[in-house]
Amino acid sequence: RTCDQLRCTACDFRVLLFNDYIWDQSCDYLFFRNNMPELSKLRAKMIKKKGSRAYACQCSWRSIDELTELQADQQLRWVCGKH
Repeated sequence: RTCDQLRCTACDFRVLLFNDYIWDQSCDYLFFRNNMPELSKLRAKMIKKKGSRAYACQCSWRSIDELTELQADQQLRWVCGKH
C-alpha cells in the first residue's frame, strides 16, 4: 500500500503518481518546475512500463518498480498529507 496523499514539504506541492509509467532519464528539475501539475506537458517525458509507478512534485521525482520505503531516501521531503 502507498499513500495517495503525499505532499512535498520542500516545494509545498502535492506529489502526483502515475501507475505503469516511469520518468525518462532526461528529466530534470526545470522540467518539473515548469510543467507541474499539467499532465499534458508531463506526458512528454513519461515512458510506459507495466508494474512501475512514476512519482513527482515540483522539485523531486522518482520512478519505482519495487517496494520502496520513502524514509530511506534522505533527499525526498515527501510526507503523508493526511487522509
